[in-house]
Amino acid sequence: MSTAEGYPVRAAAQAHTLADLDARLVECRACPRLVAWREETALEKRAAFRDWEYWGRPVPGFGPADAALLITGLAPAAHGANRTGRMFTGDRAGDLLFATLYELGLASRATVTGPGDGLELTGVRVTAPVHCAPPDNRPTPGERDTCRPWLTRETQLLRPTLRTVVALGAFGWQAALAALGGAGWSVPRPRPVFGHGARVSLTTEEGTGGPLTVFGCYHVSQRNVFTGRLTPEMLRRVLAEAAQTAGLPVERRGGPDPWSAG
Repeated sequence: MSTAEGYPVRAAAQAHTLADLDARLVECRACPRLVAWREETALEKRAAFRDWEYWGRPVPGFGPADAALLITGLAPAAHGANRTGRMFTGDRAGDLLFATLYELGLASRATVTGPGDGLELTGVRVTAPVHCAPPDNRPTPGERDTCRPWLTRETQLLRPTLRTVVALGAFGWQAALAALGGAGWSVPRPRPVFGHGARVSLTTEEGTGGPLTVFGCYHVSQRNVFTGRLTPEMLRRVLAEAAQTAGLPVERRGGPDPWSAG
């Protein structure tokens, strides 16, 4: 049953493509607290989005199946991806992320609204270690661990092309290293400490294939940007370096500043 806590382990292991993984993921009901919150939020809505039909389910990763760069954050926002059904779409943090990817030539649009807006990513996939919106944007350690099989399997399926990972925030960093360890990469012990600009190279446990480079970056939250902890230029530098390390062509083109108003 999809309500069992063991569903992520079983369902993720049975997925042979990213499309299959995503289809299984959206049926997950393994964490009662998260299920209740995501569905309650979808019913109550925010006044500004009262005409929206909220997604209200687990949010799958978004991007091509042959991505060379994976960006992973924390969890869907209650009125962002939990509303739109697409990672990092519908809140200010995602606005900054996609605008920056557009500037670097890795996204087809600088502004995004939801599925159907025509957004396409080039060589980049975005995901999260927790796929349901949590209360106060704070998943518990148990919820993080229950959700881990999805990220582990996602990175396994991306393994033929994956060359870099950008982990947004300390939570994303620790969750990414745990998932990558489960997916077959050798993670140093003790685990490398998170920091903005942190960088660690991983090899596969059997010693085959090229290295995978994990980059740390402060999370693109409104709080971090408004307090100056993370500036758009700091984000741009990390993403550009990660893309170049992954072998992706990087441009520098102008785009609207999603933080200039409001």
